[in-house]
Amino acid sequence: MNASKPAVPDISALARDLRAGHRAALARAITLVESRRGDHQAAARELVQALLPDTGKAVRVGITGSPGVGKSTTIDALGMFLIERGHKVAVLAVDPSSARTGGSILGDKTRMARLAVSDQAFIRPSPSSGTLGGVAAKTREAMLLCEAAGFDVVLVETVGIGQSETAVCDMTDSFLALMLPGAGDELQGIKKGLVELADMIAINKADGDNIKRANLAAADYRSALHILAPRSEHWHPPVETYSALTGAGLDRLWQKILDHRTAMNASGEFAGRRREQQVKWMWSMLESRMMARLRSDAAIRARVKKMEAEVAAGRISPAVAAEQIAEMLH
Repeated sequence: MNASKPAVPDISALARDLRAGHRAALARAITLVESRRGDHQAAARELVQALLPDTGKAVRVGITGSPGVGKSTTIDALGMFLIERGHKVAVLAVDPSSARTGGSILGDKTRMARLAVSDQAFIRPSPSSGTLGGVAAKTREAMLLCEAAGFDVVLVETVGIGQSETAVCDMTDSFLALMLPGAGDELQGIKKGLVELADMIAINKADGDNIKRANLAAADYRSALHILAPRSEHWHPPVETYSALTGAGLDRLWQKILDHRTAMNASGEFAGRRREQQVKWMWSMLESRMMARLRSDAAIRARVKKMEAEVAAGRISPAVAAEQIAEMLH
């Protein structure tokens, strides 16, 4: 006997519980948003729309960095630093590899040992979705739900590489790139695109014998930034050193994030960025909806499968196939 499908929740009750800050309600709401069921997606749209007036007030910070740089340890330390100062912190992840590998955020969650057990923190892994756009769209909606639940700082971690950095940059107010000491050799192959996206560069592991190397790396990155065009004419990305292990420098890191927000607000860029992000989110959601329809309509799916075979065999061009698939969606 088949188990019955989970019922669609009472949206008004869920919204009320979520506004009251109930963590279980927030978890249920995010699960609803991540569901691929048509009735769940419709309910999720209704929920997010109802909660829209309660969103947008949080400080949204994107965090990236290569493996081994200490992203999880940094988020754990920064999150606890903020909680001790009266903030509520949500941690979300954008991981385009999660569909293939299961992602690493579950491992990261165990490394965020203090945050994971704090009542003032909420950690959510990225959904296993087939495309980066799908993952990013769900993460954006999860961010809005966290804000409606009273979390005033949202840290969005990019677990993957490449496009995921741009996706996280496009959904946050400040984008923080974490680097390691000993950057001299790394500067030869510095990711110019990443540094141009960053609103701040932070050198981790500035503790013990590493302090001198961290300061040298910071000087190297400051020199590199001088020859790159800043993302905004109203803000020159600072380079800070800190230690996620000891907590040294976290106060400076947070202050720079607040300084960046102040500068963007004063110039009008903050509101402009948020407006641009809203429009990008709309297009991302539209792409996800179109792909979902291609997957969910059995008749269309069968025709697309045949078309894939025709393209693979070289009988029709990809351009013609794409046009015919687009016509199916009319």
